[in-house]
Amino acid sequence: MSTQTNTALATVVPEDRRINFLPELLSRTWLLRGENAIYDFMNQLCADYSGGLWVFMEYNGQPLYMAPDTDKRFQISWWGNGYEGEVSADAAGIIACLFTFSHLSMRFGSEHLALAFERLHDYVAEHPEASAIYGAID
Repeated sequence: MSTQTNTALATVVPEDRRINFLPELLSRTWLLRGENAIYDFMNQLCADYSGGLWVFMEYNGQPLYMAPDTDKRFQISWWGNGYEGEVSADAAGIIACLFTFSHLSMRFGSEHLALAFERLHDYVAEHPEASAIYGAID
């Protein structure tokens, strides 16, 4: 994995458990819509995002977020709050996931996704790019 991560907390999901990651993170109900929404938010947030492989991250064996598997940094821009900044692929993935969890939980009343948002939001406090992440989602 080449994505910069807060390795003291989150770890990459092993290959043999990747198949269960998204259903656990998003729930089976929101699996397809949620995964597509993450990629869609990444496209909206980052003009230079063009797809690619993603890593799945967990904390204490619990799914947390996914992020592009690259060393590339991304220019993030969000019209809703005027945020503009450059972040690692790891932080960009966290931002896209937070937008997705928030959007889907509010739109459809999903408690599962609301809890995923809270878990990831709490994790961000210890992330090296916490300031940029919070700035992007504020």
